[in-house]
Amino acid sequence: MASVKDWIEAARLRTLPLAISGIIAGGAVAVVDGKIDVKITLLAVLTALLLQVLSNFANDFGDSEKGTDNEHRVGPERTVQSGAISAKQMKSAMVMTSVLALAAGVWLIVEGMLGMPVMGWIVFGLLGVLSIAAAIMYTVGKRPYGYMGLGDLMVFVFFGLVSVLGTAYLNNHMVSLSGVLMAYVVGALSAGVLNLNNMRDAENDKASGKNTLATKLGEMGAKRYHFFLITSATLAYAVSLELATDFSLKWLGLAPAILLQKDLLAVFKTKEKAKLDPFLKKLAIGTFLLSVAYLLVVTLIGK
Repeated sequence: MASVKDWIEAARLRTLPLAISGIIAGGAVAVVDGKIDVKITLLAVLTALLLQVLSNFANDFGDSEKGTDNEHRVGPERTVQSGAISAKQMKSAMVMTSVLALAAGVWLIVEGMLGMPVMGWIVFGLLGVLSIAAAIMYTVGKRPYGYMGLGDLMVFVFFGLVSVLGTAYLNNHMVSLSGVLMAYVVGALSAGVLNLNNMRDAENDKASGKNTLATKLGEMGAKRYHFFLITSATLAYAVSLELATDFSLKWLGLAPAILLQKDLLAVFKTKEKAKLDPFLKKLAIGTFLLSVAYLLVVTLIGK
């Protein structure tokens, strides 16, 4: 029987800070746009965490089912692959987590859309259902989009656009330039995390029929794509800071982004796939710290 430790490993706690980066950034955008509703933002955090855990469970199950998780995989050993958690147990966990994510999402929509037109309720309801579907279908099913090179696009959409703009809109019922810029920042950096993951596992993924964007671009193409993601996100973030406040100390908020830039040259020089793993962790944490820095700038420094 699977232990608590096995389930904690399956939940992959190290991915959770990245999952809520968009919510934190969206909350900061809400401050810039007018006001932040703490209850709505915390509900968004809960929903995002549940969706990420669901995605991790589904990824563990799906890659094991398709043989992608094997002895040649560079990354950490997965729980279904190792036999620590059975496929049946993981399916049950996915169902339970889906229900919890749906319940949290419905509560979030109810709190954030009170008094708004019916069309808005429908749009957010559809986004909620699509978010759950996207969390599962990355590696699960007959045609998982992660095996078709669409993972980066979906990460950009759901970690960036939906997470940031959705949170900001549920707070203030508006979409602003600050929101669009921060949605791009978090979306691009999150896609960068996935790209590093896929570069690390490229050889095994290709052999297993998992055609990620990194396998399609090749090693140098994937590194150039990574450079574009991180650099463009840094520039967009600088513009976001410029729009957020007139106070000169706002540029202290650039510190996390500058640190991310420093890793780019090292990524280009890295030849051994396994040595990309530390950069993956640093980018995920860096994205989280960047979102926190932006929130601190707009709340502590202000206009």
